[in-house]
Amino acid sequence: MTFELFGGVVLDSLSDSVKLLPFLFLAFLFMEALEHSAGGKINKALASSGKAGPVIGALLGCVPQCGFSVFSANLYSGGVIGAGTLIAVFLSTSDEAVIIMLSNPDKKQEILKLIAVKVIIAVIFGYIITLLERIKPAPKKQVEDLCKECGCDEDDGIFMPALRHTVKILAFLTVIIFFINLFVEMLGTQRLSSILLSDSVFQPFIAALIGLVPSCASSIILTQLYLQGAISFASVIAGLCTGAGAGLIVLFRENRNLKENLFITFALYAAAVLSGTVIQILQI
Repeated sequence: MTFELFGGVVLDSLSDSVKLLPFLFLAFLFMEALEHSAGGKINKALASSGKAGPVIGALLGCVPQCGFSVFSANLYSGGVIGAGTLIAVFLSTSDEAVIIMLSNPDKKQEILKLIAVKVIIAVIFGYIITLLERIKPAPKKQVEDLCKECGCDEDDGIFMPALRHTVKILAFLTVIIFFINLFVEMLGTQRLSSILLSDSVFQPFIAALIGLVPSCASSIILTQLYLQGAISFASVIAGLCTGAGAGLIVLFRENRNLKENLFITFALYAAAVLSGTVIQILQI
């Protein structure tokens, strides 16, 4: 690799990241304002959702913030909500994907499609798991809002948390954009797509595995690969359906029943792969 090529990739990556900065900050500022003004009401609605749990969970989960997947995992661990509602929240959660797509004007029309498809998937599989659920609820324990997992503090107001989220995600994005740009430059989009099994029914399997990594980095990687044209819409759906952020970490930490946790993880992966495969075949 020549120095000119490497330097060009670095400059392009920094340029792409700087362009995202105002969009990311404004989006996170809006989400912090929403969480501070209505977060408690939203969490109470989830906790008291009853039979409508999968629908409410799917709608709340599609809001791009870390709190809902974490909060729902804690509610499930305390026996407040069922596995169907938890699965619905996890499946509809898109983490930073929506915000990143908002930062790319040419992909804004894809956002509503992505959200709508994920909500439909979440509701369908949420009710399927509810009907099939034979899991004994975990012992009741005190439920706490674990948004502290993201480093948020209610006393900080909305500006500083939004700024911290922006800096953290922008740092992730800069590194990931750099490596993706480097790979694309060295391999070419067609070669990279071939490595990721482009146009294959098996690509959603790989994307869903990437999504299971409990970090916002996985959703950022998947979204950037989709924006670069390296993976299909079906695959980004599969990957983002398993990308529940810190939700799975909290589930395994708070819920002592390993069998339940493994069942939920497997159900999440199976639902994501099946949905991605169907979308791939139907070319939605």
